[in-house]
Amino acid sequence: MHDGAFHGQRWFITGGSRGIGLAVARRVLSQGHRVAVLARRVDKSLAGELGDRALCVPGDVSDPESMQRAADKVAEAWGGIDVLVNNAGLHRGGKVDRLALADWDAVLSTNLSGALYGVRAVLPHMPDGGSIVNIGAVVGFRGFPGDSAYAASKAGLSGLTAVLAVELAVRQIRVNLVLPGLVMTDMTAAIGVKSRERLIARVPLRRVGTEEEIANVVCWVSGSTYMTGAVIPTDGGMMCQL
Repeated sequence: MHDGAFHGQRWFITGGSRGIGLAVARRVLSQGHRVAVLARRVDKSLAGELGDRALCVPGDVSDPESMQRAADKVAEAWGGIDVLVNNAGLHRGGKVDRLALADWDAVLSTNLSGALYGVRAVLPHMPDGGSIVNIGAVVGFRGFPGDSAYAASKAGLSGLTAVLAVELAVRQIRVNLVLPGLVMTDMTAAIGVKSRERLIARVPLRRVGTEEEIANVVCWVSGSTYMTGAVIPTDGGMMCQL
């Protein structure tokens, strides 16, 4: 049931069980808010780590019905959702002539359609003045060979962000896009040492970012009340260099 005595924000983070999503969840909790993390498989040990102001909700962002059930569950527990972070992501690479069409479909379904499903599921439970933060990628704006599916999904997310910012402004709901650069997460851990060194050499700050640095920006963006439709690179300068 809704706890009317609690006055902090209620966050819903997709892909919140690891990487950037988990870093955001931890920062949100440290600020005294509540957070629901959505993942395909719920880890009971994670629920214990995050504590009693957190919910671990099973769900699949590529399934609109699954997303609706998850959002309804969180809203039933807390009475609403103030902030949505569309963070869940899938990366499958391959040059355009070798990329499996099933991989193309899976990446678009998770990274782009999944964000739309998240917004549609949460909006009925979000009060006016809420915030949506989409997590994009530099590759959505700059070309990297072999990344056609991931790049297309993240470029599409940029367009979706702009449209939603205009559509939802009537309710004072802000929609923004944070662009992480090279951050060491489970998704990027498979990059070979030589490839990683080449990428770092193209970053003006000459280092990878941390999940916590991205989380800091996500939390700042969520609370910026006169910012909507913005693209916020958090990439060590990659967007300037490439």
